[in-house]
Amino acid sequence: MGLESVGDLATNVILNKLGAEDIARVACASKRFRSSASDDTLWSNLCFHELALTQPVDHLGNPLPSFKECYQTWREAFVMYPWSLVKRVKRCWDRIKTWLTNNFPEAEATLCKGATEAEIQELENVLKVKLPLPTRILYRFHNGQEIAKADLETSTFGSSLGLIGGYSFYSHLVNVYLLPISQIILETQQNRRRLGFLRRSKYVLVAASSTYSEKLFFLNCTNGQLYVGTRDLHTNRDIIPCVPHDLISLHQELNSGEQQDAMLLWLEEHGRHLEHGFIKLNDEVNGRSINLFPEEPPLCSTAVTNGVKVRASALVSPELIDLRDDLEKYYFAYSIRLSLEPEGCIINGMSFSSCQLHWRHWIIRANDIVVSDVNGEAVIGQFPLLRPGAKEFVYQSGTPLPIPSGFH
Repeated sequence: MGLESVGDLATNVILNKLGAEDIARVACASKRFRSSASDDTLWSNLCFHELALTQPVDHLGNPLPSFKECYQTWREAFVMYPWSLVKRVKRCWDRIKTWLTNNFPEAEATLCKGATEAEIQELENVLKVKLPLPTRILYRFHNGQEIAKADLETSTFGSSLGLIGGYSFYSHLVNVYLLPISQIILETQQNRRRLGFLRRSKYVLVAASSTYSEKLFFLNCTNGQLYVGTRDLHTNRDIIPCVPHDLISLHQELNSGEQQDAMLLWLEEHGRHLEHGFIKLNDEVNGRSINLFPEEPPLCSTAVTNGVKVRASALVSPELIDLRDDLEKYYFAYSIRLSLEPEGCIINGMSFSSCQLHWRHWIIRANDIVVSDVNGEAVIGQFPLLRPGAKEFVYQSGTPLPIPSGFH
């Protein structure tokens, strides 16, 4: 029995099991198969399974007349990149954007449309670097964020809409955003004049805090690692890596999707933390922001005593690390959250509808050695009154440690 005798329904079932390349080959066999291969339902399924698209749009969100043209447009737009890597980068952005749409639309609005190949080439020519493929594709989807930075002359606070987010304690306030290409060029040039190693080692500045507290992220275009500046960035050129080196892979064949640089790994992990609720939004005086203090186990510890619930979490503050100080080398910010359970405060079998903090005692250890013992009344000058159902009282502070880990 020849293929021409196969019915239309059977032909459609067969075509739906094929990939785009095989469908194109089948279309060349006859006019009938070409007609079957042009069925837009077929291409709709391909767009959904490969790109999670439910509407025919290009990578910039522009509408297209059909799913077949949609698929062709995507393949043509990224013809110079491994297709599996393009799909992986899209999944990364989809995870982040879905969370932003549902929780933080004002931050999503700051995302710029994808950069063109010409804009990426201009960056590479001006800065004399070659961006790793994963980072190039990340910027083809979104060219950073359009963010207002802090201005000392006008006392402008800066933006709380950074995609990476941040934290605050005392007068230290960080909120990190992704730089657009034009700003990468400008700020990398400015920092190269102050930090000579940036030029020699092919670093570019890709993310920074929009606030007064400086926090800078540099991508090494040679080895694909992402670094963050320490307290001694400008004096001793000290930077530390953000991702384990053995996870980075840039030397695969060009048509392989196994390539991954620290930029992609960093954003994928950030997206997972957002999606699973490990980090959440924080309402501040200056606006909502992504709060990097973890709020879910295992990254957040919870204890309930006499009806009082305490949640504690910590994170490293690399911009305050001093690699040359053996006693206070590492710096950690920590968050303490206090609330009262629905049954109230229970002491000696008696229930009370409220509870007020008058005294607190924090013990901070490193390698079982007490490095800080805070024992006194109030907390940040306040005596919080806790009631069932009321908003958590949040206290944030920081402490130096001689080692890169510790506990309360």
